Amino acid sequence: MRVLASFAGIVDAINERVGAVISWVALLMVLVQFIVVVMRYVFGIGSVAMQESIVYMHATLFLVAAGYTLLHDGHVRCDIFYADATPKMRALIDFCGVFIFLIPLCILLWWFAWPYVNAAWAVLEGSPEGRLGIPGVYLLKTTILVFVALIGVQGLSLAAHSVLVLAGIEADARAEDGGGEAAA
Repeated sequence: MRVLASFAGIVDAINERVGAVISWVALLMVLVQFIVVVMRYVFGIGSVAMQESIVYMHATLFLVAAGYTLLHDGHVRCDIFYADATPKMRALIDFCGVFIFLIPLCILLWWFAWPYVNAAWAVLEGSPEGRLGIPGVYLLKTTILVFVALIGVQGLSLAAHSVLVLAGIEADARAEDGGGEAAA
């Protein structure tokens, strides 16, 4: 059980750190969007690379922060059974959800994304806008694999926490913080 707790703690710490760092991308994205608007409507200047960077930042923010969001129970869930469940029942639902839904989805996404990302890296895929755009589409596509890895290991961490709750070793964090953030 110590191994599970240690694994979960390491994964939680990684996703916590990733979330803290990647959250700054939201501020950067807003600033770049503001600059693009001012450049366009005040000075009449456009920048394809800056506009593309907003798409890159948006995709990176949501894909890379997905594990952090799962760590903080921020993903949407249908609370028909979950909201009124006991901590042990919630742990059982989480555990089953990880292995019935999340891990198979991660495997499927990795399976289909790997050739897609690999092909992009093979040619160092650049912007469809040519020299005006960002020459790093292959890096953007790599965030798909980063997403799968981070949310997959966070799912395994959730499963480990669930086992610890079911074993009575750990208290349910959602019971302590008022039920979590997720609702549908």
